[in-house]
Amino acid sequence: MLTPIRTRPGDGDGCVPRPSRPNGCTSIDHQPSTINHPPGFTLIELLVVIAVIAILMAILMPALNRAKEQGKRAGCLSNLKQLTLAWLMYIDQNSERLVNGDTREYTAMYSAGRPFNDSHYNEQPWVERDWDTAMTKAQKILAIEQGALYPYLNTLNIYRCSTVERRTADAYGARSESMRTYAIMDSMNCKGWTGTSPDMRMLKTRPEIKDPAFRAVMVDDGGTGMSALGGFTTRSLRVIRGGNWSWWDPPPVRHGEGTNWSFADGHADYHKWEDPRTIEFGKQTRPTANSPQQPDNQDLIWSAQVVWGSK
Repeated sequence: MLTPIRTRPGDGDGCVPRPSRPNGCTSIDHQPSTINHPPGFTLIELLVVIAVIAILMAILMPALNRAKEQGKRAGCLSNLKQLTLAWLMYIDQNSERLVNGDTREYTAMYSAGRPFNDSHYNEQPWVERDWDTAMTKAQKILAIEQGALYPYLNTLNIYRCSTVERRTADAYGARSESMRTYAIMDSMNCKGWTGTSPDMRMLKTRPEIKDPAFRAVMVDDGGTGMSALGGFTTRSLRVIRGGNWSWWDPPPVRHGEGTNWSFADGHADYHKWEDPRTIEFGKQTRPTANSPQQPDNQDLIWSAQVVWGSK
């Protein structure tokens, strides 16, 4: 009698013939094998997903760019604040005299025999001449290191905003990038223009600064060029109200539609321009001085007040 070969428990009691024993059988249960394939995306579904992602990116990217720019603006404000604190430390250690705000642009002012209120005789500039288009990067760095403020703030990166603007340098064929993006006001011991207006007087000492919280010391102009070699200036309030509604130096448009400023009390702040004409002139591909007339432009009024005073 043949003995059937059992399979595993639960496999059933059926049998199949053994090849070697035709009359024998083996207990085995044949179960059908099924493989489940997950359903795929259709082309339409895939296109819908891509469209949704594109819409989300279009919504989020401007917000991300604004957040990134605000971070750069904050870093620039920190630079200006530190530079202005160094400017104040210089005053404290030099008998209340302001540091020379020129950068060797007005060479005649370094001659002996000039009146004190119109002279830079024996005054080291806060930054030496660094705006010449033929200068190399190494020469520009050396000009900063030889400046009068460098002993008080000897970190090179503080002298320029991380958003270095090449359009000015490129427009004038500069050999190297700008290593400094900040300028001192003409009124802060840089250059007076009393021949234009008695209000456009260069200040030499701290006691001459009235309302220091509203008198600008430095501005982020994005990098020096032939339109603003060293200092920054506007026309005075008297001249503007007298009918000359125009910019002298081009208004910097940085970090949005304004720029960063520092003030004689040591604080720094961002000021946004209000008039579209200001922004249009400031954003010229090749910045130039002396804008067309812009009657009733309140940006001109504000700038004249912080540069030359409110009279």
